[in-house]
Amino acid sequence: MSAYRDMLHRVNRIPGVRGSMIVAVEDGLIVEEDLMVGVPGPAAAALVASLYRRARRSVATAEFGSAAYMQVEGDDGLLFAAAPPQLGDLLLVVIADIRVNVGLVRLEAQKVVEALG
Repeated sequence: MSAYRDMLHRVNRIPGVRGSMIVAVEDGLIVEEDLMVGVPGPAAAALVASLYRRARRSVATAEFGSAAYMQVEGDDGLLFAAAPPQLGDLLLVVIADIRVNVGLVRLEAQKVVEALG
């Protein structure tokens, strides 16, 4: 089992998480995934990577430093991305139900980042 797979398992234990992925920022390709059946991984990966690239440019333009986290909420779900420097040009992407404990997702993402450091 890869180190990325271990990270994904850790995040996926959170109630409400439907899956997680390690995604390349520049092209949205999935490096590693652990998703429930029916979760549209490739489409979500491409979407989150594109949104993150735009958010990263916006944050830099506003001179706020670097974009570390991004969250998009819809009526029926949530997309969350963490971009720690330890992952280089990769994102940790979490797909979850709308009722997921976002604070817990963020806390677990931070623990993953610390484990990589």
